[in-house]
Amino acid sequence: MSTSTSTGVGPVFARAKEEGRGVLVGYLPAGFPSHDGAIAAFEAMAEGGVDVFEVGLPYSDPTMDGPTIQAAADQALRGGTRTKDVLRTVEAVSGLGVPTLVMTYWNPIERYGVERFARDLSSAGGAGLITPDLIPEEAEEWIAASDATGLDRVFLVALSSSTQRLRLTARASRGFVYAASVMGVTGAREQTSAGAPGLVARLREVTDLPVGVGLGVSNGNQAAEVAASADAVIVGSAFVRPLLDAPDERTGVERVRELARDLADGVRRPGQ
Repeated sequence: MSTSTSTGVGPVFARAKEEGRGVLVGYLPAGFPSHDGAIAAFEAMAEGGVDVFEVGLPYSDPTMDGPTIQAAADQALRGGTRTKDVLRTVEAVSGLGVPTLVMTYWNPIERYGVERFARDLSSAGGAGLITPDLIPEEAEEWIAASDATGLDRVFLVALSSSTQRLRLTARASRGFVYAASVMGVTGAREQTSAGAPGLVARLREVTDLPVGVGLGVSNGNQAAEVAASADAVIVGSAFVRPLLDAPDERTGVERVRELARDLADGVRRPGQ
């Protein structure tokens, strides 16, 4: 199984390493707050300094998403967003020059067709897939499809993962390994996870792939704390919240831009 790639997100991590900083990954569901509003928000993220996009595939039965992302996904689904619209969003935002991953539960991909989805995602300019509920032992079809298309495949590990599980997951991953830094669902928190540095250290003992830490980061100071040990800081709910709370899309997009700048400053702070 591959452990590195010259396409996908690999060059972004290599460049950030040369610059001595962390990579900032920003998430929003496709179709939220609207199809065009999501694209505008991703444009604002790029202008604010986000290095990698995560386009979420709205799903009605999430297991990992907290109330903030669930509210955004519900709004996108009510607006009629479907898998083909996610691919349209990827095609639109990948043109911004920011590697774009899709974050999705596995069931919608099986319904769409694994090989078909990989082919269409690649054609849309996507860089790969993050699959929170798919374990490597059950990913044979996706591993084959991602190898055929050159897409990255990002699997998740948790604080409770054994060393054997970390090694197995890292060997199956390409691009980076996603370290979920808390036991629970997504959502901004007042403090970063005390367990995240330890999980990153355990992963570094079993792989040379970059490690991205997600869940709970909502401001530049927290991003700086996480970037002190991890290669990437993954932010989701904090980007969704301004769009939920804003009186209109334009205001929400502007707040997303301001947050991206704060977080981008955080991953660039030396000596944390």
